[in-house]
Amino acid sequence: MQTRIQGTTMPVLDIQLDPNESVFSESGELSWMSASIQMTTHTQMGGGGGLFGVLKRAVAGGSIFMTEYRAIQYPGEVSFATKVPGHIVPVQVNPGQELMIHRHGFLCATPQVTLTIGFQQSLGAGIFGGDGFILQRVGGMGTAWIELSGELIQKNLQPGEVWRVHPGHVGAFQASVGFQITTVPGIKNMIFGGDGIFLAVLTGPGTVWLQTLPISRLAHQIEHYLPRERREVAASGAGGALLGGIVGSMLGGDN
Repeated sequence: MQTRIQGTTMPVLDIQLDPNESVFSESGELSWMSASIQMTTHTQMGGGGGLFGVLKRAVAGGSIFMTEYRAIQYPGEVSFATKVPGHIVPVQVNPGQELMIHRHGFLCATPQVTLTIGFQQSLGAGIFGGDGFILQRVGGMGTAWIELSGELIQKNLQPGEVWRVHPGHVGAFQASVGFQITTVPGIKNMIFGGDGIFLAVLTGPGTVWLQTLPISRLAHQIEHYLPRERREVAASGAGGALLGGIVGSMLGGDN
């Protein structure tokens, strides 16, 4: 297997497979492939928790289908492109060295890598698409490629070192890093601070990959260019989500 990442703003991962070699991705990730690649869709790949793992992903709003891309008889090539401007990052996964990634960060992986839901927390009605904040756990053994939006900032946290991060900027981190969601301190900060209601608290040791372009902020910027009618609908939905999040936080339901 040989790989290369092409492009800058909207990169693409090209994977050259020898006969009988394969990679897998969540359904809908394929960009293009050569004629010698065979696609096979399963409910789960790489031993990711069996039926219970499939049900857990379905309840969390994730894709329950995985697609395997295998070179048959002849070498072949399969490619996966980013969905928004950003970076494609290859990571090595081994037993005891798992990785947590944001819910849309998994691009593809070699067959012995596993993908499961690693963290889920409700953050109030409408926040993060209504499904709460979700992280996927990448485990097993092999190589995985993850997609991070915007520029990539890597921080190596020392034991006990703490960073507080807007949840949308959390791209990935080693499983050794402690993680929890907390609320922004102070009601005035929540309502008028403009930085959202929640913060992710990351505690070392371990490596953290931050992304500079959260999808939620990209959507907010695009919303300004929508026709007036759509802007009003989007604004009313965002207002309801904000109010729901604040009320839920005050009642203690999201801590």
